Amino acid sequence: MKSLFRHVLLAAFVGLAGFTVSAQAQDFRVGFVNTDRIFKEANSAKAAQSKLEQEFSKRDKELQDLGSTLKTGAEKFEREAPTLPESQRVARQKQLVDQDRDFQRKRREFQEDLNARKNEELQQVLERANRVVKQVAEAEKYDVILQEAVYINPKHDITDKVIKALNATGPR
Repeated sequence: MKSLFRHVLLAAFVGLAGFTVSAQAQDFRVGFVNTDRIFKEANSAKAAQSKLEQEFSKRDKELQDLGSTLKTGAEKFEREAPTLPESQRVARQKQLVDQDRDFQRKRREFQEDLNARKNEELQQVLERANRVVKQVAEAEKYDVILQEAVYINPKHDITDKVIKALNATGPR
């Protein structure tokens, strides 16, 4: 008899717990934000990209010019090498190798500087976006907002709301 009473009590408890979880699940709101879209579509992200392009365009142009000069020099050397005396050929070859090494170093430094600045700018955009996400979540009573997921139902995507709110506050 005790065993039957325990089973009935356990079944009632499980049923009640299932009802409570079900009732709570209906009130639980989930949202999703696509940060890649924010980085592409938000005005602050576009302004950051424009700022970076302006900041690095001169160095990029200098590197392109240096690369063109190096290529032209290498092509000229290849054409003239068969007719040059050995000592001149070796000297020009060494000069081209040194120029190429310098070019590679400058290109690597440029890329490192660009990546560091890009990370700084994107971090600022992300911090602003996260503040806006929090505002939207609190205003619309979301329980959780995800930024990465394998799959998300489009009805939970609040990226458009976040981009609209970000754009309304203007780039900083």
